[in-house]
Amino acid sequence: MPSVIKLAVPAELLSLVRLAQLLQALEGQGHAADPHQYQLLVQKLGAELHEHQGHEALRGLLDHFPAAAEVYENLQYGHAGLVRAPLEMSLNSELVTRSLLERLRRG
Repeated sequence: MPSVIKLAVPAELLSLVRLAQLLQALEGQGHAADPHQYQLLVQKLGAELHEHQGHEALRGLLDHFPAAAEVYENLQYGHAGLVRAPLEMSLNSELVTRSLLERLRRG
C-alpha cells in the first residue's frame, strides 16, 4: 500500500504542485513519455516556477518533487549555476566541466 504524504500548500501554488505531481508521475513510469506531452508539461511547469520563484514555500515543494527541482535548477543555471546543490558539489561540477572543455580544446 502506497504511503500518503500530506503537504500544506498555499492556494497560489496549487497549479505548480499539480504540474510537479504530473511530471513526477511521468518521470516515474516505466516507459518513455510522449515527447510533445513532456515538453508541454515542462514548459508549463517552468512558467509556474518562474512566476513563484521567490515564494517562501517553493524550496519545500522542490524538496518533495525532485523532477520539478531539476527543471527549476535548469531554469536558474544560466545566471546562478547549481542553485539547489550544495556549494561543494556546484564547485566540483564547474571544475570538472572546465577541465573537460580545456582537454577538448587541446584535442
